[in-house]
Amino acid sequence: MDLVLNEEQEMLARSAREFVSGRSSLRRVRQLRDGEDADGFSRDLWREMAALGWLGITVPEEFGGAGLGWTDQMVVLEEMGRGLMPEPFTSTVLLGATALLLGGSAAQKEEHLPAIAGGARLVAVAYQEAGSRYDASKVATGAVKSATGFTITGEKIQVLDGHVADHLVVSARTSGASGDVNGITLLLVPADTPGVTIARQSRIDGRNAALVRFDGVEIGADAALGEVGGGGALLGRVLDRARIGLSAEMLGSMRAAFEMTNDYLKTRIQFGVPIGSFQALKHRAAKMYIELELSRSAVMGAHRALDERRDDATIAKLASLAKARCSDAFVLIGNECVQMHGGIGVTDEHDIGLFFKRARVAEATFGDAAFHRDRSACLEGY
Repeated sequence: MDLVLNEEQEMLARSAREFVSGRSSLRRVRQLRDGEDADGFSRDLWREMAALGWLGITVPEEFGGAGLGWTDQMVVLEEMGRGLMPEPFTSTVLLGATALLLGGSAAQKEEHLPAIAGGARLVAVAYQEAGSRYDASKVATGAVKSATGFTITGEKIQVLDGHVADHLVVSARTSGASGDVNGITLLLVPADTPGVTIARQSRIDGRNAALVRFDGVEIGADAALGEVGGGGALLGRVLDRARIGLSAEMLGSMRAAFEMTNDYLKTRIQFGVPIGSFQALKHRAAKMYIELELSRSAVMGAHRALDERRDDATIAKLASLAKARCSDAFVLIGNECVQMHGGIGVTDEHDIGLFFKRARVAEATFGDAAFHRDRSACLEGY
């Protein structure tokens, strides 16, 4: 497996870095957060990202995408992570578009994927429930089949960007009991359907989530993504691809935090010398660099496996490896970077704190390191 970027991917990475550094500063991120922006992101910037082809990188050209690979998407995500961009890429592209790609009918793909790739439609995936923690099979939300379709009743938590979504992909139980992988159906619901109530929430890193309630929501039979009752396996495949993508974004964030701290170590003078000349801090910086490079190998290995169309069992193992590795490394680097900045590192005014907060939120998204270590052991038969 080739764990280096090719020439085209290097060019894409440089282009993405120039775009992010020029159009999405950390100051902008702060303004969106502190100004309590209604959307929590820039729709103008989202349309620019669509024009660059980022929103449809892995979407086939027949559905309005670029038809490129997952590793191409990785380099863009890494640069977005460097800038802590709050745009709804994880919810709409990593989750929503992937659900449609893997489980959508031809008609659903033709209707939604070009709109997503063009930046005109936002899709959120509502799968977490109170008490489910990271187990996506713990679904109490019910979907009762009727003569005309389904009636959905239940509540979902932590729906990423649910407050701005045009459509919601909802995991609902059509048979079985909570905890069963079988019996779950993924349903595509317009967000303005009567009976859908959405309450916005904000995470500590400034990203958006929502509490979504379904009170007797009636939708047609053509709303099902994939096989009725087979949505549990489909959702698992979607989440694994989202975990891999999020790991790439985490990689970019931890690299930016490391570089910011490395610069500080070279310029902060104490006892007449740069503090980076102290042996103890050199060792800690070296530890961060090693963790960063190990994470890069895990992230790139997972993306290469997706491009090579490896089987789902292999993808699941590599997704957990990448997410566990990046969760541990990002938290370590976030903690160390704040420590090395001393007192100013713990203030909200210093940018290093933004990366510390993102590390904590990203670690808990789609399963923390402990969850994925346990999952890896189970997948290996232990």
